[in-house]
Amino acid sequence: MSNTPLIFIDVETTGTRATRDRITEIAALKVVNDHIVDRWVSLINPGTSVPSHISQLTGIYDEMLIDAPSFQTIAHSLREWLGEDCLVAHNARFDASFLRNEFKRADITYQPLLRCTLRISRRLIPELPKHNLRALLAHFNIPQARQHRAEDDATALWKLWETWQQQYDAGSWQAALADEQRHRSLPAHLPSEQLTGLPASPGVYLFYGHNRLPLYVGKSINLRSRVLGHFQRDHQDDKEMRLAQQIQHIEWEETAGDLSAQLREAQLVKELMPIMNRQLRRQGHLKTWYWPTDQPCPTLVSGKAISQPQPGKLFGLFRSAKEAKDALRNIAETHQLCPQVLGIDKGTGRCFANQLGKCRGACCGQEPLESHTQRAQVALAAFQVKTWPWPGRIIIREKSRKNGPTSHHVVDHWCYLGSATTKQRALGLKGVAAKFDVDTYRILNRFLREPERHNLTVLPL
Repeated sequence: MSNTPLIFIDVETTGTRATRDRITEIAALKVVNDHIVDRWVSLINPGTSVPSHISQLTGIYDEMLIDAPSFQTIAHSLREWLGEDCLVAHNARFDASFLRNEFKRADITYQPLLRCTLRISRRLIPELPKHNLRALLAHFNIPQARQHRAEDDATALWKLWETWQQQYDAGSWQAALADEQRHRSLPAHLPSEQLTGLPASPGVYLFYGHNRLPLYVGKSINLRSRVLGHFQRDHQDDKEMRLAQQIQHIEWEETAGDLSAQLREAQLVKELMPIMNRQLRRQGHLKTWYWPTDQPCPTLVSGKAISQPQPGKLFGLFRSAKEAKDALRNIAETHQLCPQVLGIDKGTGRCFANQLGKCRGACCGQEPLESHTQRAQVALAAFQVKTWPWPGRIIIREKSRKNGPTSHHVVDHWCYLGSATTKQRALGLKGVAAKFDVDTYRILNRFLREPERHNLTVLPL
């Protein structure tokens, strides 16, 4: 081992979110030439209470932290002590992200070099089923005084490092260190070879956790850039940190272009229900406002109406009746429309909104009903759902911009039926049952406004 200092460090915290949770304990051992030459150990007052489940795990309780210094108090002296030396930690991105954010709150920049013993372990002994610190200490018969206390964990980590150097020959040890540094931006549990061949082209990607639990589905016009981007913002974004902590497997699918990627993403999210995809998962019973041509007010109907020919107009797509009514009420208040005439409120004669000066009086003859209807439809125009402009089903041909595959998407009244590589195969999807999906509608509506711009050709069937 060289005389370059290494700092074996561990932090205990109030939770797992580096941008919001706080450090409660720090322990750091400075090692030079195989000897501990200095140490920094301190409890830290986080300025907030420690959750009970965290206290039970670490043994650190609020009363122990009352007289401890805040991080702000020790920030400058700790930063000077750390210097530019390399940090060694188990799942180093976690500890480093908390340190970065705590230093950031103190207006101090800190971006240390890192060595991650979790990543090193996966490269030295890939056959081991678990690579957490407790499992590694048990595997190498290394005693530990207490778990989840910073000084004991940092000391155990140093003993593990010493054991590795003794048990592995210099070539294997240096190869593991070099491989760990070469892939230092990757999550600790993710084998680097899984990224081999990740293309810089459009497609969808899937992140899986333990036992192939679906974590997240995403899309991009540049798969490689987008996937690697997830692993470079984990100290700034709690969601990215949770992904980095849990991800163990990646899969991806190349597509012809952006439309294919977005359609496939929406489809996979609803099929797999990944725990970190929220927006595209929620479908529920959609609602829309249907305004018949001969009626003075709209009627709340199922969102499925959008996939059927209608003699009137449809306004908005909402995930619940309450959301639909709240939206219409807000429009009524903004434009002084009558909630009673619109059917939001019950009653006859002069409405309460008119008494407050928030309605121009269509309910009591002060405003002609025709004028109110016209104003209401103008106010709702921004929410009007686009009707299907073709007589029946269509094929959307999407050509790759880089001599890649061509996709043929079959769509019927905003319902996505599937895709195929050729038009002939796409014709075989004509018998697929149509099922309306609001996310698919929004994707198709956006792309079909300017098909040429997206390299699309619409072929009516």
